[in-house]
Amino acid sequence: MGRGKIEIKRIENSSNRQVTYSKRKNGILKKAKEITVLCDAQVSLIIFAPSGKMHEYISPSTTLINMLDRYHKASGKRLWDAKHENLSNEIDRIKKENDSMQIELRHLKGEDITSLNCKELMALEEALENGLNGIREKQMEVYRMYKRNDKILEEENRQLSYVLQRLAVEGVKEVDNGFDESVRDFVSQMPFAFRVQPMQPNLQERM
Repeated sequence: MGRGKIEIKRIENSSNRQVTYSKRKNGILKKAKEITVLCDAQVSLIIFAPSGKMHEYISPSTTLINMLDRYHKASGKRLWDAKHENLSNEIDRIKKENDSMQIELRHLKGEDITSLNCKELMALEEALENGLNGIREKQMEVYRMYKRNDKILEEENRQLSYVLQRLAVEGVKEVDNGFDESVRDFVSQMPFAFRVQPMQPNLQERM
């Protein structure tokens, strides 16, 4: 008794649908391999599962790119539009530019220069000298900036030391039987190390 004919429509049950997909996918791939061997045909098969996983088979005697080229010629259809072609050309241009920059960088490091002629070596030397001069100018600029900052800090430190010394002297004087309020407030906020300590008698000198 033969199997009943299956109605071709979407299988609603997800488990049954997955089992059917797996069996039929394997069957299609098997048929693709068989027709390649039996008939000396070139086959390219790509299957995407509902999950997005890809399965493919390409005849050993060809490649996917060759199959696409043959498809273009046989069908007259193009899988790439002008936008994609321009993007592909731009990618190729960037790759070539990157390769050129990599070669130039190796030359600047002194690598792979045996193939350079005299003119190219002179241009490379000039580029290195210009780069070195730029580095030296930047180094001197940073040095001059540090020197200016040092002078500014020295001047500020000198002025601060003068103000602290003057306030410390005035802080020990009595004004109307007490300290001047502004001086007393400033002295109270000074770090302990800057405050003038009262003179202590040297006991060792009296002994």
